[in-house]
Amino acid sequence: MTDFLPISKRDMEKRGWEYVDFVLISGDAYVDHPSFGTAIIGRILESRGYKVGIIAQPSWKDASDFKKLGKPRLGFLITSGNIDSMVNHYTVAKKRRNQDAYSPGGKAGMRPDRATIVYANRAREAYKDVPIILGGIEASLRRLAHYDYWDNKVRRSILLDSKADLIVYGMGEKAIVEIAEALDSGIPVNEITYIRGTVYKTKDKERAYDYMVLPPYNEIISSKEKYGESFLIQYENTDAIAAKTLIEPYGDIYVVQNPPAMPLSQKELDAVYDLPYMRTYHPIYESQGGIPALQEVKFSIINNRGCFGSCSFCALTFHQGRVVQSRSHESIIHEAEAMTEDPEFKGYIHDVGGPTANFREPACQKQKSKGACIKKQCLFPNPCKQLKVDHKDYLTLLHKLRNIPKVKKVFIRSGIRYDYLIYDQDESFFRELCQYHISGQLKVAPEHISSRVLQKMGKPNRNVYDKFVRRYYEINKELGKNQFLVPYLMSSHPGSDIEAAIELAEYLRDLGYMPEQVQDFYPTPGTLSTCMYYTEMDPRTKEKVYVAKSPHEKAVQRALMQFRKTENYSLVLEALKKAGREDLIGYDKKCLIKPRKKNEPQEKSKKRYNGKRLKDQHK
Repeated sequence: MTDFLPISKRDMEKRGWEYVDFVLISGDAYVDHPSFGTAIIGRILESRGYKVGIIAQPSWKDASDFKKLGKPRLGFLITSGNIDSMVNHYTVAKKRRNQDAYSPGGKAGMRPDRATIVYANRAREAYKDVPIILGGIEASLRRLAHYDYWDNKVRRSILLDSKADLIVYGMGEKAIVEIAEALDSGIPVNEITYIRGTVYKTKDKERAYDYMVLPPYNEIISSKEKYGESFLIQYENTDAIAAKTLIEPYGDIYVVQNPPAMPLSQKELDAVYDLPYMRTYHPIYESQGGIPALQEVKFSIINNRGCFGSCSFCALTFHQGRVVQSRSHESIIHEAEAMTEDPEFKGYIHDVGGPTANFREPACQKQKSKGACIKKQCLFPNPCKQLKVDHKDYLTLLHKLRNIPKVKKVFIRSGIRYDYLIYDQDESFFRELCQYHISGQLKVAPEHISSRVLQKMGKPNRNVYDKFVRRYYEINKELGKNQFLVPYLMSSHPGSDIEAAIELAEYLRDLGYMPEQVQDFYPTPGTLSTCMYYTEMDPRTKEKVYVAKSPHEKAVQRALMQFRKTENYSLVLEALKKAGREDLIGYDKKCLIKPRKKNEPQEKSKKRYNGKRLKDQHK
């Protein structure tokens, strides 16, 4: 039966079901597409013969919505959705967002704050004896004690606050099937302590094998040094092959994190994406305007998983791991061919990517058998000598996609790792990227240009980016293309003080570019940068790190990135005076702002800082 998974008793009756094995509760609307974790887990279990029902965005005021499909035979599976509910609800300034791309018509307020905890408690209220298993990004990155930006404190493992039985962390296909089989065979949920990629609680830590004990919770909430120590141990135990079991003590209760699930083989990953997804949102949302998030991915193809880039501000190390897994050409081509039959398809594949689009293989041969290095990074501060830099397989895949009938253009819009690209001595991919796979502009992420900030970000030095930029424009000129680069840049990242922010502003001045939007560093669970933000030190070196924390200083750093905006004048002036950089106040072309007489409004700049000027600066 090819249809959406049941969302009501009526849907169950159509299938002849009297009960479901699992009720899958999600903070997102129900979109049956492999870019949505709810759809993947639901379809995986369905493929193994389990009956799965979906309750999307239930009312959380009481437990009634949690009973709408009846009591599940095996358990509740709970996720906040594709995004942490607090990130979904609040900007970095902690202001409430007024839109939610994962809700009908983009309407905000369709899920609670800390949705995973709220849903789990309501599910427990509905059926006290039913196992509750948490998954998704919110639970995954909060699986152990973590700094919470919104409460500005270290919170306990989400397993304890939710009163759930298990957490599935990371990419959960293997773990969820093992859990289902264990429950189906009659094993009590509190005895399921042996599955990779899961977290459980116990009073007997000797149930664990080959473990390391983290600093107790009562120590890490009272000592930032202990917090950093705990985080570093976790950071160094994210690889499926090399990681040990971790135990976090909470008095007489222990939260135990088993090693990560093993990466999926190519055959297993293909199987995930070949499942019978409807590839759209449930029809109940049509009259409400559909689900905006689908439009970003409907005609895009997920190419890979994992990332060995290891940017400090990215949680992928904790969630997907550093070992890249990729789908076969056949699986991707099959998906693309099916896409061309969609009545809404206009001939354009919007993206063929993943966490990093141009990674198709593990960083080196060693990773396949021994895992990622614990103490070394693949690309930072310089590329490892063992790193395999090769775009041939990705290039062949793109050739095949371009040759599919009805496909006019194949774009690459997700992250291109520019340093990995420029390290490739064979420029074939670089040239074809410029010739065939860009729609006028390419977005890349240098993030900053100050060496001390880049060091904390885990990003390469500025000279690597400058080399990439020069070659990008040279290749476009050779091809007769008039295409631009749009750099993603970040303000207020740990390590960025006023001097570094001014250095970035000077770079933007020389570039003739002012970003329309500014990305302010957002401290989210599970990142090295968030640990530095909270502790004000680098856990790897114990060195003190400067952190802009006050809303005012963060506003100043943002303003410096948009120094030509009239409304930012006072903040920029304040920054320049504070830093002793009055040389940047004047009429010279090197100045950021002009002097202003008392009570005289600043004249709006008549200069245009557009793509053409940006390109001219790199000639």
